[in-house]
Amino acid sequence: MHNGTTITQFIIEEQRKIEGATGDFTSLLNDIVTACKVISNMVNKGELIGVLGSAGSENVQGETQKKLDIITNEVFLKSNEWAGHLSAMASEEMDDIYEIPNQYPRGKYLLTFDPLDGSSNTDVNVSVGTIFSILRCPGERVCPNKDAFLQPGTQQVAAGYALYGPSTMMVLTTGNGVNGFTLDQDIGEFILTHPNMTIPQSTREFAINASNMRFWEQPVKRYVDECLAGAEGPRGEDFNMRWIASMVAEVHRILTRGGIFMYPIDEKMKAKGTGGKLRLMYEANPMSFVVEQAGGMSSTGRQRIMEVQPDDLHQRVPVILGSSEEVERVVGYHCD
Repeated sequence: MHNGTTITQFIIEEQRKIEGATGDFTSLLNDIVTACKVISNMVNKGELIGVLGSAGSENVQGETQKKLDIITNEVFLKSNEWAGHLSAMASEEMDDIYEIPNQYPRGKYLLTFDPLDGSSNTDVNVSVGTIFSILRCPGERVCPNKDAFLQPGTQQVAAGYALYGPSTMMVLTTGNGVNGFTLDQDIGEFILTHPNMTIPQSTREFAINASNMRFWEQPVKRYVDECLAGAEGPRGEDFNMRWIASMVAEVHRILTRGGIFMYPIDEKMKAKGTGGKLRLMYEANPMSFVVEQAGGMSSTGRQRIMEVQPDDLHQRVPVILGSSEEVERVVGYHCD
């Protein structure tokens, strides 16, 4: 028998600290937890249940979908549509919002999610994850439209991610710090294993897709060149570079041992007319909330990510996040 705090117990105890809490928010988080358990089971079984490989379709961003992208998106919808806590949902994998079906009651919250971040890694058995964010539905919540979702990240009620790696973890913030839970497969429960997670302020690791180096803006080139120069360069220290191509895995490494993750805008993106690579609503905002609550910093290079006013459901932004000293340095180079 375990003697740790389950995620359900943790959420209920947090609810008791809030005067007038109805339990809706607690139940919503529990439904998200259930969805992540189902997805974890599917990812772990992989080809044993025939879920790997391409689905032969594209999402709204024009990216080739994996079978698991479609399956996990459906898991999230079905796990969260029925309980009466949500007014609508939005997913990276869907063109438009998902309204709660008429046979179910509607609630006061909105849910955005990336059901399987880094899904291109599933075929090679590298860590992937789920990212989610909860917002309050403004005004009347009978039939919200996509404009209801266009809130800056500062309005998030909660955010987090599930990491499907050697162990499955859930990392969560409700605006009162960051806590990590590990799934005990024997009992089917997430147990609090990483309380009050904080990001070291300084670091000697950076993560960036170096294949785009020739397209980078000068501030990013300057920062990476200084890191690569090592102990003989202007920083006077040797740095390590990491790149997993799964934002969940990158952010989790930074939460545990520090570092900086960068997916900056570059000349190639500008030529295509995109504002960046990563999605504001499904990736950048929730991860920025987690990182800032853990003592880190998150920026586009020119603006705090959570203060960006969304103008589209699938808006993209540059992302530079992680240990505050390093992010401040890159932002300073942009200001220069």
